[in-house]
Amino acid sequence: MAAPRYLLSAWPWRAVGYLATGAVTGAVLLVGLVVAVVAGGALAVVLVGLPLLFLVALAGLPVARLERHRLRLIDRERVYDPHARPSSPGLRAWLTTRLRERATWRELGHALLFAGLLWPVDALAVALGLLCPLSVAAAPLLLATVGGGRETKVLKVWTVTGWPTAFGVALAGVFLLALGGYALGVVAGARAGLTRLLIAPREDGSGDRVVELARSRARLVDAFEAERRRIERDLHDGAQQRLVALSMTLGLALLDAPPGPLADQLAKAQREAGEALAGLREIVHGIHPKVLADHGLEAAVADAADRTAVPVDVGFRLPVRLPESVEAAAYFVVREALANVDRHSGAGRAEVTGGHRDGRLHLEVRDDGRGGAAAVAGSGLTGLADRVSVLDGRLSLSSPPGGPTLLRVELPCEPIDLCA
Repeated sequence: MAAPRYLLSAWPWRAVGYLATGAVTGAVLLVGLVVAVVAGGALAVVLVGLPLLFLVALAGLPVARLERHRLRLIDRERVYDPHARPSSPGLRAWLTTRLRERATWRELGHALLFAGLLWPVDALAVALGLLCPLSVAAAPLLLATVGGGRETKVLKVWTVTGWPTAFGVALAGVFLLALGGYALGVVAGARAGLTRLLIAPREDGSGDRVVELARSRARLVDAFEAERRRIERDLHDGAQQRLVALSMTLGLALLDAPPGPLADQLAKAQREAGEALAGLREIVHGIHPKVLADHGLEAAVADAADRTAVPVDVGFRLPVRLPESVEAAAYFVVREALANVDRHSGAGRAEVTGGHRDGRLHLEVRDDGRGGAAAVAGSGLTGLADRVSVLDGRLSLSSPPGGPTLLRVELPCEPIDLCA
């Protein structure tokens, strides 16, 4: 607006269009609301008016939709619709979704403000910024037509006699018209800003994207766990069974072979096949333990404790099943923590406790080792913290020098019904 070419651009006329249509829309809205409320109140005695009053509560929705279209006249930024899509088709789902949204009630407040206050401001701005200066600038035309070339009134206030005075007033009108162009732009911009704040805040689109990003992260976690289970099944049912068959074949060949170099080679091959099978079983167990899928987190935690060289007391009780992604994340936290106890802590004993309460899974892994553990970049604990955060959980580590070390995890979740 600071540039001189503003008056020669389309923006003053866009501002006039925005304010003028706002005045007309607001006046129609006021009449419609008054009629609906009066009719609904009068008919409420016989219950016929209650649906009409209910529709008044939703009046902000079509008004806000129209306003988001009108905003394009004065605001080039994208206007987001803050309403969520109903979870299922049908009128009932749509009404339930809309009545639970804050945006619906914010738009109703905007509609009431629009009908009661904003449209008169729009009309006054158009009258003072455009119609009055045009009337002043048209003084010579009025003198020639209405005044018969002798006398006329401008704005029904000032009397103009003679052509020199009429042209002087016209020049003043042109100046006022230029000032009015700037004033209309300011008023229209302020009105558009207020409307956007009430019915289409800029952060709503970002909020939708953040929600969608969180959902996509959760879907990736589920897909990742499904892929881990598939790899575990393929290795268990494929490569592992082949190694078992190979070891048995080598054993049968060793029974039939006479003592000597051939028997020694067969025995060595059988031992190596057995070692490869044992290593593959550990890999399969590390990818996704079968006990976790078959018997749940409580059994998997007990299994991880049994596999730890340091004695582990297990006080973890979970009689229900949780979502697969939560169980997997919790299990790998316990396994990584116990592996660190084995390798680095120098502990004589460890303890795993926790359970499900208040809609959250609680897990604690404690040891009496030397302490000093830290979740530095690139460590296993950092990866586990990232994995927990994807599920909106929290992982905290307390490990002062000299110990003890305490790893605590909280994951929001609800039990699942395996029979559903």
